[in-house]
Amino acid sequence: MSKRSVMSDALKMECARELGFFNPEVARGDFGDVSSRNCGSMVRTAIEIAERSLGGR
Repeated sequence: MSKRSVMSDALKMECARELGFFNPEVARGDFGDVSSRNCGSMVRTAIEIAERSLGGR
């Protein structure tokens, strides 16, 4: 069984950049050292990005 991500890699990278924890490991797709708090922040940021792209509905 393969793990399927809900967020695209591009969206994850955008969130990490916006939140200030983008680093070489994250750039390679390794989010193993990203804290739970930062992962939660990524989800909130992804929702905000989606809302902005929809015109803030």
